[in-house]
Order: sequence, then C-alpha cells, then structure tokens
Amino acid sequence: MSSDPTAAEITRKAKSNLAFALRCVPADRRQHLVSFYAFCRVIDDLADDLELPIAEKKKGLAGWKEVFANDTTNPDLGLVDLQSGILKVRDLYEIPSEYFTNVIEGCQMDLSPQRFGTWEDLQEYTYRVASSVGLVCLPLFAADPKRSHEYAVALGHALQLTNILRDIGEDLSNGARIYVPLHDLGRFQYTERDLIGRVHDGRFIAFMNYQADRCERLYARATELLPAEDHKALLAPRVMHRIYHTLLKQMRADNFRVFDRRYRLSKLQKISLLLKERFS
Repeated sequence: MSSDPTAAEITRKAKSNLAFALRCVPADRRQHLVSFYAFCRVIDDLADDLELPIAEKKKGLAGWKEVFANDTTNPDLGLVDLQSGILKVRDLYEIPSEYFTNVIEGCQMDLSPQRFGTWEDLQEYTYRVASSVGLVCLPLFAADPKRSHEYAVALGHALQLTNILRDIGEDLSNGARIYVPLHDLGRFQYTERDLIGRVHDGRFIAFMNYQADRCERLYARATELLPAEDHKALLAPRVMHRIYHTLLKQMRADNFRVFDRRYRLSKLQKISLLLKERFS
C-alpha cells in the first residue's frame, strides 16, 4: 500500500488562499482542481525545500517535466497516483502540456537567486507561475478557455505581483531572493543593498506604492476582461481577486511593513469576501 499522500491530503494541509477558493467550485469538478492544486503544491515545495540539495531539486523538477513530455508516470518521483491523476486531467480537458511545464519552469527559476531588471522581465516569471495556473484552471472551472484567456493572464500577473510584495521579507530570508524589478528600485534611489538591509524609509514606501499602483491597474484590467458569459463559472478566481486585492490595500494602509510582518486574512474575513463575491 502506497504511503504517498493523496491530492486531497496535500490540499487540505496547505491552507492557502487558492485552496480556500476551491470551496466555490461545484463538487463534480472539485476533484480535478484538487489534483491540479496538489501538483502545484508539490512542485513549489520541491523548489523551496531548504533541506534538499540543489542537485536533487533539479532532478526532481526535470523528472516532473518528463512526465508531461513522455505522457507516462515515473515511479522514481513518487506520488504516482498524483502523476497519473494530473495526466488524466490534462487529457480530459485537452489542456496544453505547456501550461503545466510553465509552472515547473517557473519553479526551476527559483533554484538560483533571481534578479529581474524590469517589469517586462518579471512578467515572464509571473506568467509561468501564476497566469499559467489560471489557464489550466479555466476549463476545470467550466469557463471558455479562449474567451477567458486574457482575463486569466491579467489576473495571474496581479495575484503574483501582490504575492511578491507581501513576501519581500520572507524571500530575502530564503536565499536572498529578490523578485521586484531592480529598474524600479532605481526610480526611487533605493538600492538592492538597501533592500537586503531591510531599510524601511520614504524611498521604500514610494517604491512599494508604485508597485501597488501597477497591481491596481492589473486588477482593473482583469475586471474589464472578465467575460459576462463566464462570470458564474469564474467564482473561484473572483474570490482570489477579492482576497489578494484586500491584502494589497491592507499593506498599503500599513505603509508596507513587509520586513517584519506577514499580511494575511483570517478565515472569517475570507468567508466574508467569498459571500460578497458569490452574491455580486
């Protein structure tokens, strides 16, 4: 009998905002989304495991890419049931393998300290780790993949940039990772050394407000691109939009104290946002 955790167990333990949003999904589709979420969780955890040697991380992520390239499971990776399940999801909904491997490639980028010169550079990363997730989910939500494609891309950028701003302090502690565009730091005479030194001053607050304004434009763009025909089907990403937009406003109101605190919403707050969005 396999000792590997099931997709449901992986999702249940995660307690993430995406896992919470999956509560909005009808039961007949939830299992496929749970399988995909578990896949994303496994890939992300593999890249972020501080105790695993870098060579093992590279081997594991490359092995997962081969699952999609070879259309078959790899027992050496473990989690064979999850591998099989995610291939079935891909085939059932006719989802391009590229969207799944984009997620893996985004996590491969995390294996070495990242630096992004411009927002355009950073968008390549946010597309892989966030927009591609949304593109996989569209048919699973019963939305039209073509009609809602640009919506998923825009919302993915917005959610991931919000995530990056929230996790600045945590990423610095985890291998001195910096995801914000370095060119934008220069606009405010704030340096990479200042960021590593966790200097929280007027320059930093101005820089963060500049990034938050970019987020606001992306959220507004996603709202504009949401097809009326898919409004009901896309309840889960609409809830994600509400949660992360609320986190962004929370950070801004608190002058972005991201070096010494992690912004989060309580379960009650999330439920409240879910109900507001459900009946909007």
